[in-house]
Amino acid sequence: MRKNIAIFASGSGTNAENIIRYFQENKTADVTVVVYNKKEAYVRERACRLNIPCHYVPNSEWKDEPKLLALLRTYQVDWIVLAGFLLRVPDALLEAFPNRIVNIHPSLLPKYGGKGMYGDHVHEAVVAAGEQESGITIHYINKEIDKGEIVFQATCPVLPTDTPQEVAARVHALEYEHFPKVIERLMGLES
Repeated sequence: MRKNIAIFASGSGTNAENIIRYFQENKTADVTVVVYNKKEAYVRERACRLNIPCHYVPNSEWKDEPKLLALLRTYQVDWIVLAGFLLRVPDALLEAFPNRIVNIHPSLLPKYGGKGMYGDHVHEAVVAAGEQESGITIHYINKEIDKGEIVFQATCPVLPTDTPQEVAARVHALEYEHFPKVIERLMGLES
C-alpha cells in the first residue's frame, strides 16, 4: 500500500524537489504536502511547480501542536521527511509518528551535529578540522538534535585542498543519490 509523505523544509528545497521527483517517477509513495517555516523559502516554488500543496507555518505557530497534527491528518500523512528543516520537531509529532520522521544531515554523525551545525557551517567545520572524509547521515528524529537512531551513512573524500563549497558539492551528490531510496526502504516500499 502506498504511503503519504509530508516534507518539512526551511530553505531552497533541492532535496525536497529530488524526493518529490523520485516518488512521482517510481510511484511507490506520494508526497502529499510540503510544510515550510520561512516565508521566503524557495522550496515553495519548487513544490508548486511539481503540483504539491504547500503550507507556510511560521516559527511562532510550531508550538500549536493540535493544528500541526490536524494539517498532517488532512493530507493523510504516514511519514515525515525533514529536508533542510531547521526547527526542532514538536513532541506531539514525535509521539504521533514514532520512527516515521526521518532527517538527513550533511556530515557523518555523531561528528559535526547538534545546534548550529547545518549547511555550510558543517562543511566549514569539516575543512577546518582537516577531516579526510565527510558524507551524509540519515537518521530518525528524537527529542535531541541529531541524536536519533542512524539508519544510513555514505562517505565522500575530503581532499587537503578542498574548500567548504567543494565538500558541499560532494555531500549534495550523496544526498540526491541516496535519500529517496533510503526513505523508500524505511517505508518498506522498495520498487
